[in-house]
Amino acid sequence: QVQLVESGGGLVQAGGSLRLSCAASGHTFWDMGWFRQAPRKEREFAAGVDWSGGSTYYADSVKGRFTISRDNAKNTVYLQMNSLKPEDTAVYYCAAGAAPRWYVGPDYGMEFWGKGTLVTVSS
Repeated sequence: QVQLVESGGGLVQAGGSLRLSCAASGHTFWDMGWFRQAPRKEREFAAGVDWSGGSTYYADSVKGRFTISRDNAKNTVYLQMNSLKPEDTAVYYCAAGAAPRWYVGPDYGMEFWGKGTLVTVSS
């Protein structure tokens, strides 16, 4: 079993930055990802990282602006978000899985999900 707790969300102006954190407990050597769900939209993949941190994956909509990383010694995954846009407004969820399907929803092959943290980008 894995417990995931996200933090770092908040209100930021367009063009600003935020860093989200996801603290994991339990068995933590999973592939990890960040997903987001905007109001009245389906949940979508944002960024993923394999268990070692050696491979990363991004949605086209965030590529070049967001960076995912992990610190296995701290059991924490990060999402650095730069050049934020109003369309990045969403609840951001951290998830863990052994065999993720990064680009195939709705569950993307992820087995454990956090409760989410809200990111609001004002124009």
